[in-house]
Order: sequence, then structure tokens, then C-alpha cells
Amino acid sequence: MKSPRIVRIELTPLHVPFRPAVREAMAGSSGGLGMAIPAEEPWLGGDFVIGRLTADDGSQGLAEAFVWLPETGTSPAQLIETAADALAPYVIGQSPFDVVRLGRRMDDNVARSDIAKGLLDMACYDLMGRITGRPAHDFMGGRGADALPLAALIPLMPAADMAEMSAAFVSAGSGTLRLKLGMGEQGDRAILAAVREAVGQAVRVRVDYNQAYTPDCAVRAIRAIEPFGIDCAEQPVRAGDTLGMVRVQQRVGIPLMAHEGCFSLQDIVTLVEIGAVEVIGINTERPGGVTQALRAIDYASRRGLGVVLHNQPLGIASAVQVHVAAARAAELGHAIELFGHIMLEDDLIEEPLDYSGGQVRVPKGPGFGVSLDEEALARYATAPTRVVESS
Repeated sequence: MKSPRIVRIELTPLHVPFRPAVREAMAGSSGGLGMAIPAEEPWLGGDFVIGRLTADDGSQGLAEAFVWLPETGTSPAQLIETAADALAPYVIGQSPFDVVRLGRRMDDNVARSDIAKGLLDMACYDLMGRITGRPAHDFMGGRGADALPLAALIPLMPAADMAEMSAAFVSAGSGTLRLKLGMGEQGDRAILAAVREAVGQAVRVRVDYNQAYTPDCAVRAIRAIEPFGIDCAEQPVRAGDTLGMVRVQQRVGIPLMAHEGCFSLQDIVTLVEIGAVEVIGINTERPGGVTQALRAIDYASRRGLGVVLHNQPLGIASAVQVHVAAARAAELGHAIELFGHIMLEDDLIEEPLDYSGGQVRVPKGPGFGVSLDEEALARYATAPTRVVESS
């Protein structure tokens, strides 16, 4: 029996505002962004692209990519243009089950563009599930867990406020915290001291500097918090300063993780092999969809490294990340982080994921197990849907 073929691609840009409480917390933080990233524009919500593939049997597969110019360097409009004009010819008319070959063709014909490629890649996994009636994790190696532990994100605020928020999340079931830092050596140490006093020593803690420091300053700041038991430190130096990351990692005992400076699978391999990082950080659009995420996790497992899955996605990409985490639950070593359902005023899916008790449950049903809220899509769309169809 011939496999269904992809005949239509739909790409919709949208902006979903943050909840009022999130905007208020950010406005009260240093820099107004809840983190130390040196962006000048206010961050009021998330910019996304929703992708939808339709096969010739009528089945549809969904995908979602989060973009933010200070981090990803691309806008929704740019992502859509790349996907529709450059990548679509290698997807239209093809079987979603040939996802590895599709990825190779996109790589052969279009350099970089990992987020746009990832959007189309992840939609193939949902489409495979919809065609067969099977969950997406079946196409990733199977489900290794029914629920995944979650990390809680604590924005950069005064130390007492961060300690209070940390304690609230721990009381609600969170066993891992990710603290935004970047207040200088003494300021960061004060934050860790306050948080540890509030939550105790058993809670796992990771920190995120959002490029706050020069390499020498990063070494001093990281050494100052080493006594507090830190799982990993994310992006302490500027995104492009790869040698700076190496310099820092050689001088501190806490494993480093790259984010703003890491987009592709090759980026990950290079950073690991030159000694710049000891933990790998990925999400659903970086390093380029589900296929590359699975490859990255398998590579990390062979190298004996942990993996942090993290993002602030809407419901579709949250479900994608949960399926990926479930398929590689034994290899991660770190709680996953999904914070879009807390930060954003809508997740654009009809039935929310179950985030109770500091865990997220793997959604049931075919594909990613979630359905797009069409009314919400129309409400938050910032431009008409771009459609590419087979001729």
C-alpha cells in the first residue's frame, strides 16, 4: 500500500502575550526582561509559527516554533519565507515516514535554517501518528516513561523574591529549579544563599546567565556559587564567544550548557568536543526538530553527558517535547522545563496537558495527542496563513 504524501503546508505567524503577572514580574526585574540578556526591546509575549502538513488522505500533522530575535536571530516572517520558498519543494509530494531522507534533502539544498527545518520535521512525526493512529513516541523508539519531572523557572528578581517563588514551586511538587542569574559575583551568591535557605539542599538547582559575563567575570561568578550544589550553568558568556566558553569550563567545576550559542547538531558536537560544555541543552526547534533532537540525546548518552530539554512553548511544542523526553527518559539525567503554560495567556490547544504535582504526563492519542484551537489561532495570528500546495 502506498504511503500518503504531503500535499499542503500551512504556516501561520502569531504573537501570544504573557500573563499580566508575568509582565509585572519582568517589569520589576533588572533590565525589565526577568533575565540578564542585554536586549533593549521589551519582551511582552512569545512570537511563534504554527505549521500544519496535510497528506493526500486528509490527515494533518502540527508543529510549532518559538522565535525571538535576541536569541534565535530570526522572526516569524523570515522563518515562514524560508520554509515556504526554500524548503517546501523538498517536502511537498513526499511521505512523512521518510523524515530522515527529507531532512537530508533539506540540508543538502539549504544551509543552516535549522529552526525552519525543525518546524517541518516535527510536523512529520505528528502526521505519521495521525495516519497510523499511533502516538508520536512510537516513531522515536517507544515510550520510556508515562510522566516526566519538571523544572521550575525563577526569573531574575531581588533575592528574597526569588527565594519566595522557589519555595512556592517546591511546595507544589517541583524538585528542580532553574534560576536566572547575572547580578555580579556577590549578587548571584546572595540569590543562591537565599534560595538554598528557602528550599533546602535536596532540591536540584541549575542556573542561567543569558550571556551576562565576560569569561573572566564568569569564572569568578560561577566559582562563587559552586558551594551551593549546582547541576549546570547555562550560557555565561556571549553567544558567539565559543573560546570563552572553553576558557570558563576549564576553570570551573560546574558543567556549562550553551543555549543562545547553539542551534544545530554540529554546534552541539563541536561545543562538546572542544570542551566548551558538559551538558547539552535542546528544545523542539533547536537543533532542528525531533529527528535532530533524538540524535543529540543519543550522542550525549554515548559521551556520558546529561541533557536539558527546555523552552517556553505553546501546547503543541510542549507535547512534542514531552514525547521526545518520554522516548529518551533514561538518557536525560535532568528534569525537563516547560514554562509556556505559566507564562503565556493561551497555549492554543483544546485540551491542556496535565502538569500536576511537578510532573507532566505524556498526552494520549495519535501523533502528539493534542488538537489545535482554531479560534485561538485566528485570534493570535499576526498575518494571514501562508499556504504551499502541490501543483
